[in-house]
Amino acid sequence: MVHKTKTTRLRIVSLIASATEIVCALGFEDQLVARSHECDYPPSVKLLPQVTSPKFNVEGTSAEIDQRVKSIVQEALSVYRVDAAILEELKPTHIITQSQCEVCAVSLEDVEHAVCEFTSSRPVLVSLEPNALEDVWDDITRVGEALGAADRAERLIDDLKSRMDDIVQRTHWLDSNPSVAYIEWIDPLMAGGNWMPELISMAGGLNLFGEAGKHSPWMTWDELVTKDPDIIFVSPCGFDIPRTLEEMNLLSNKDDWKHLKAVRDGRVFVADGNQYFNRPGPRLAESLEILAEVIHPNVFHFGHEGRGWVKYA
Repeated sequence: MVHKTKTTRLRIVSLIASATEIVCALGFEDQLVARSHECDYPPSVKLLPQVTSPKFNVEGTSAEIDQRVKSIVQEALSVYRVDAAILEELKPTHIITQSQCEVCAVSLEDVEHAVCEFTSSRPVLVSLEPNALEDVWDDITRVGEALGAADRAERLIDDLKSRMDDIVQRTHWLDSNPSVAYIEWIDPLMAGGNWMPELISMAGGLNLFGEAGKHSPWMTWDELVTKDPDIIFVSPCGFDIPRTLEEMNLLSNKDDWKHLKAVRDGRVFVADGNQYFNRPGPRLAESLEILAEVIHPNVFHFGHEGRGWVKYA
């Protein structure tokens, strides 16, 4: 008699958008049972119940959102809430969260508190902490191992690295490395940190603000004017292109705007920070492609213009 091994079906809850993309890229979308309120890719995951919600109004200007978030954080409160009742009903086998940014998604502490309220489910908690590009690969490995798919994770990482290395190799032959000011928040001004300096360098640019592996730093308008970058790349965290365009006047109305080299040369760009650059997952490969197109338009053509980025000036 031949005995068939019964495969245990997983019940995965992802509480961060990048983790949802990792889970799906590893082939486990059909075993996702819930998501966070920010998980929206692939689009089919939006059919899943969401178990998180923000404690602040996410509408309004970047300045208003910044103040709301700061007021909550200053009171040592969590920015998001977890619905423990829904988690109990779903009985997940795995919950994936993060401990990198208290503003990006539900914190590990919040999840641990919610899990303590369970009476029947004892899920495996997988916490991601991507501070630099290498950490993203480690996180994919961590998710793959937790889901029993370490081999799939290795293949996915190899594929992503291969795509990105191809761009790096091509930039090695270029004579110029335009300076890039990456803006991650408009009001107040914030530059890109973490993996963004690495991506800019890999795309053949010279990063002017922010340090690889460290959180995104605040910057001033005077600092931007003094550095006078060749390229200004605006991609606010959580904002798509239309929403970012609504606030670009906060920069373009400044007296020194028209004197900046990037403006004079028509090299100011707006990108979809929500879908790409601010999600430390598989689509960082597409993020690098977008940067390569923008920084070296005569060399790279991946077809992201109009969807991933647009020219502003």
